[in-house]
Amino acid sequence: MAASSYTKNILCIGAGYVGGPTMAMIAARCPQYKVTVVDINAERIAAWQSDKLPIFEPGLLNVVKEARGRNLFFTTEMEQNIHDADIIFVSVNTPTKTFGEGAGKTADLQHWEKTARQILKASESDKIIVEKSTLPVKTAQAMERILNSNDKGIVFDVLSNPEFLAEGTAMADLANPDRVLIGSRTNERGIKARQEVVDIYANWIPRERILTSDVWSSELSKLVANAFLAQRISSINAISALCEKTDADVAEVARAVGRDSRIGPKFLNASVGFGGSCFQKDILNLVYICESYGLTEVADYWENVVKINDYQRRRFVGTIRRVLFNTLVGKRIALFGAAFKADTSDTRESPALYVAEQLLEERAAVVLCDPQALANAKHDLARYAERIEFEPDPYRAAQGAHAIALLTEWSQFKVLDYARIFDSMEKPAFVFDGRNILDHQALYEIGFNVYPIGKPKLSHFA
Repeated sequence: MAASSYTKNILCIGAGYVGGPTMAMIAARCPQYKVTVVDINAERIAAWQSDKLPIFEPGLLNVVKEARGRNLFFTTEMEQNIHDADIIFVSVNTPTKTFGEGAGKTADLQHWEKTARQILKASESDKIIVEKSTLPVKTAQAMERILNSNDKGIVFDVLSNPEFLAEGTAMADLANPDRVLIGSRTNERGIKARQEVVDIYANWIPRERILTSDVWSSELSKLVANAFLAQRISSINAISALCEKTDADVAEVARAVGRDSRIGPKFLNASVGFGGSCFQKDILNLVYICESYGLTEVADYWENVVKINDYQRRRFVGTIRRVLFNTLVGKRIALFGAAFKADTSDTRESPALYVAEQLLEERAAVVLCDPQALANAKHDLARYAERIEFEPDPYRAAQGAHAIALLTEWSQFKVLDYARIFDSMEKPAFVFDGRNILDHQALYEIGFNVYPIGKPKLSHFA
């Protein structure tokens, strides 16, 4: 398609876990639009232009290949693409602030503000700006003030279009989402701008799934959605601790509770804890917002969701230490999983890395195994480079190990030859299943001492 025949120029600033997949899907489903993804990281852009993408997501490469070079482009050229764009999605990193007021809780908006000023500098015409990053409520107002304080006569309409993707199923979520949410000002101009973005998604998503709202409700909805999901995980994990004390089975409890139609079964799998870039960051952001409005009790309520998650990870490490005779010095422990969940290479806030660090602090000999996330894990654990082994082969990882701790629910780990693994390990051999995905009885019959989450242990000791 010739450049002159594109009906819209869409730009996304930020080629990360949200921007890249979202723009790939838009380009694939909307060949009439030119879709450009820009990022200052030249290495990342080069990866998007290759068959070795910078992120692992099932189905992503096929979608990228479908549109790349036709109407999907990746570049580091910022200024000209801002100038040419009709609609700009902003998907830059908004990490938790590490300094000053709000450190450890609120979002660090320095990259976001820099991007807003770049947009202002390079623009010569009216544009629609779409917040795709997860941002505190009222951020759109701040962006409007920066952008519309120009003397060029340009008007910017700032919308909120939060992502509700789950890593590992992001492409399926984009192709067939539960809902798409678009928030705007509720005046005539805001509603008109909102419709422009509705029209993009309506190319493949039924209209009844495209929700529209005011911009403030849209911004807050993303934080609240992640808080609710994380709350369910912390709730069942809190109960898992009680189950272990009472010899109850957390899976049976979750099954019974989940059959209540008011509750439902999703996000009731006990585990070593949640991770990823969103849950903890968004909850702490919500906590900070509540605190800033004097809602102390509300802030405390949501902060406890994070505290339970921290407790669950500490409890898991404590179990390993206690069971392995209260010393881990020099003991080889194979960690199966580095990514925060299966089917992704993302290690941000991964419980596996927390466990690895704590075991290293106990002077264990840690070997980390993962089918996709070892490169990111090596980067994240660089300060331990001389003390940790990274091994993609689980059989080699477990050889000579005193224990295996399963930390990511990769399907590959369920079908390993555990009899072969048992024969290669030090005895007594232990399995700590932090995701409850293995056949515990079969492992016990092989000879393992098995310690699940929230279930009775299967031990050969009296």
